[in-house]
Order: sequence, then structure tokens, then C-alpha cells
Amino acid sequence: MTEPCDLTAVEARRLIGAKKLSPVELLESCLARIEAVNPAVNAMVAMDTDRARTAAKQAEAAVTRAEALPALHGLPIGIKDLEETKGLRTTWGSPLFADHVPTRDEAMVANLRAAGAIVIGKTNTPEFGAGANTRNTVYGATGNPFDPTKSAAGSSGGSAVALACGMAPICSGSDTGGSLRNPAAFNGIVGYRPSPGLVPAERRGLGWSNLPVLGPMARTAEDAALLLSAMADDDGLDPLAYTLHGRAVRKGDRDLFPPMRVDLASLRVAATPDFGFTPTETHIREVFADRVAKLEPLFGRVAQATPDCRGTDEAFEVLRAASFLSSHLEKCRKTPDLVGPNVRANVEEGLRYTLEDYSRAATEQTRLYRGWQRFFADHDVIVTPAITISPRSWRELYPAEIDGQATRTYYHWLALAYAVTLVGHPAISIPLGKDRAGMPFGLQIVGPRGGDALVMAVAAAIEAAVAGDAELARPVPDIAALKKAPPISGMPEFRTWG
Repeated sequence: MTEPCDLTAVEARRLIGAKKLSPVELLESCLARIEAVNPAVNAMVAMDTDRARTAAKQAEAAVTRAEALPALHGLPIGIKDLEETKGLRTTWGSPLFADHVPTRDEAMVANLRAAGAIVIGKTNTPEFGAGANTRNTVYGATGNPFDPTKSAAGSSGGSAVALACGMAPICSGSDTGGSLRNPAAFNGIVGYRPSPGLVPAERRGLGWSNLPVLGPMARTAEDAALLLSAMADDDGLDPLAYTLHGRAVRKGDRDLFPPMRVDLASLRVAATPDFGFTPTETHIREVFADRVAKLEPLFGRVAQATPDCRGTDEAFEVLRAASFLSSHLEKCRKTPDLVGPNVRANVEEGLRYTLEDYSRAATEQTRLYRGWQRFFADHDVIVTPAITISPRSWRELYPAEIDGQATRTYYHWLALAYAVTLVGHPAISIPLGKDRAGMPFGLQIVGPRGGDALVMAVAAAIEAAVAGDAELARPVPDIAALKKAPPISGMPEFRTWG
């Protein structure tokens, strides 16, 4: 029998509304799963159990009184530890903030609570989200639920693992170089990077930068769409949240949930394993080719094609470094011993660049963006692997080589994701079975400018088409084995940089 914590968010919410599932019962199921499995993987790091139980009882009472229920009513949610939560420790994975307890929710968290979600705790992240290996010196490493010795990717690794293990039906995340999509791919769940501004971010240091966004994570595309519909808003504190004066154009957008219907047979699909430049390992190229071949009959046309992405590495490196200088330069100057190697590397890199370098990178970003618009005149969506490699040991801080070739930077292995980030298009990672190493494989679907509803619809349609296929459906970790596994905290280098 399915335990409540393993229900999809959409089904759990339907049952709550129909008075067939108590929010208290759902919360207790999630808490029991956390207690049983979290020691093996270290996904949930700061719990808010007492307040969650109080909120669940209040949610149950609202159902009993037959009140109008908001979209996420009674659904437990994990909040990434880069997002401020009132009264609940928020560390950003940094010893500088190991005891930081915010006095307010940031706007996105407040919106989720207002939509009925129940915050159960924080999910682990690398220090300040830097790098895509979820480990830090505050809480330690997060292990992959399919093999806890391997990386969960990141920076939303804790959220991805919590979802894969049934600790919560929905979780929040954020994405600059793929931090929603990379861990989704490594852990067999769904991570969605929305168009910049769709989900307002009030704390983004460079307010006009399109690189960092907030977004939803879930076990299905439909669940992710439900969460996105509650996240979307018109908060004027985010300069990218453009709107029409006096008219709400995002909050409660009915095009986002339920996902609109799309005829896959009408789609013109471009498929590329590398955007013409990413260091995708041979193993992943071969698995991707197999997946494209299996999906091709669903589509109207599939062409091996890519936008011109030359110059993406150089432009992203400079613009990313500018964001790190904005956020972390003073920390590196004043408390260098309390800042980890990935953050220091990005700050040091940023200090080597000049205003001429920045101008060149911004100009290149604009050129690439316009080239993508011409490309999408002939294609509806692009599909790629979500990430360039199969999961490796989390003790490897970052992949220094792929197929024997040295990587450019500690985040070069994320190039399939940041190629999309740079031009501001929406993208999703959905699970499509396992790779040849027995680890989850994620497919990235990239939509046109502003095509959030289309991307969600295509993801949901593909998900439905492969639901009965044991090879292509979402893989599920062995929960019984994780319950018996030794705690990840006992592994060497658990709470160090190695």
C-alpha cells in the first residue's frame, strides 16, 4: 500500500480537499520517512517539527470547517537552505551563518505559506550554492539516494534527495548554473528553471542579472507546475518581475497549472548532446541517443541541431564571477578562513577581470540570446542531457576531468545547464530511467523565450507517455535499503572540504 509520503503532491492535495487524507497524517508520514532515511543521505538539515505539527492541525481544522482551501493546502515542503525562513535556522551552508535565525520569511517562502504549504525544515546545499556538489562544513555532505557514496549534485541537492526519498512532496530550489536541473537529473526527480522574473527573488545582489532564479522541485512535472503556480508573483522588489501597472500577470496564472495540453506530434524538436561545446562524457551521449531514439516516434520532427553557442563558456564565467564579487568579496577579504574553496575561486577569478572583460561578456550574452531567438523560429523545443556526467563520488569536490579531458573551471561540467541560463530561456529536467551505471538519467527540455507553460506541458506529456515503461519511467530509490544503511556522517571527509 502506498504510504502518504509517497503520494504525488497533486494527488495528496486532491485527497486533502476531498477529506480523504488528513494534513496531520501526511505530515506524520513525511516525518517518519525523514527519521528512517535521512541519516543515510543527510538531505534535511534543520527541522521545524513542532511548528509544522501545529500548522498541520490548523490545516486539518480548515478542511473540517469546509473553508476555501489554497493551492498547496496541507502539503509539507522542504525549503532550500539558501532561502530565509522566519524562526528557522538559515545558514547558506556557511560557518559564518551557522547560528543565523531570520526574523522574517523571504517573499517566496511567505507566498508558499500563504498558499497553504507547511514548512517542515531546510534542505542541504553547498556553501552559498557554489558548485554542484552538496557538501559544506556546517551540515556535511548529502549523498545520492541510489548510492550514498555518490554525489547528489547541487546546489539544490538536499531538496532533490528529500523528494526522491519521499521526505516531502514538494521542495524549493534555485538555479544559476543548473542548480535546479542538475540535482534533479542525479536523483531522478523534476527540477524546473523558470524564466527570470516569473518567481521573484528579492535578495538577488545584482537585481538586473538574469542568471540566478528561484524555482520548484517535485517528483512529477504536474507537481512542479502546481508549486510553480504558487511561486509565481509580481513582487516589485525584483526588477526582472516586469508587469503591467495595476494588473497581475503572474500570480495564479492558469496557464501554469494544470499544465496545458500539448500535442507532441505537432512539435519540432531539436536534439543535441552538447550544444556544440559542452564536455559531455561518451557514456551520457550514448544514453541520450538511446532516449531520443525511443522518444522520436512521439514527435512531429526531431532534428540533430543546436543554436550557435560559441563563446558561452567565456561569457558565463565573467558574468557569474561578477555576481560572486557582488555577494562574497567582503567575506573573502575579512574572513578568508571561513570561506570555502569554491567561493574563494570565483572571487579570485572575478578580481582578475576588467570592465572591458565584463563589457565583452555582456555583449556576447546579447549576441547569443539573439541567435537563440532565430533558432527557435524553426524549432519548438530543444532536448539535451540534463548534465554532462553520471554521478561520481561526493568526495570529489568537482570533476577535474571528463573522458580524460581537463575541465575549464570547477563548474565547467555544468555547461549543458548554463548554456540555457545565459540566454534566459525556461528549462526543465525530467527523469528518464537510469544510465548504464544504474544511476538516474535526466532529460533537459528547453523552451522558447517566455515559454514556461509550453515547457511544463511538454514535460507532463512525455512523462505520461513513458509512465508504463519500466526502462523510461522515473526510477525510485530502495527505501528499505536506505533505512538499513549506515549514517553518511560516518564516512571520511563528511564535514570537510577533503
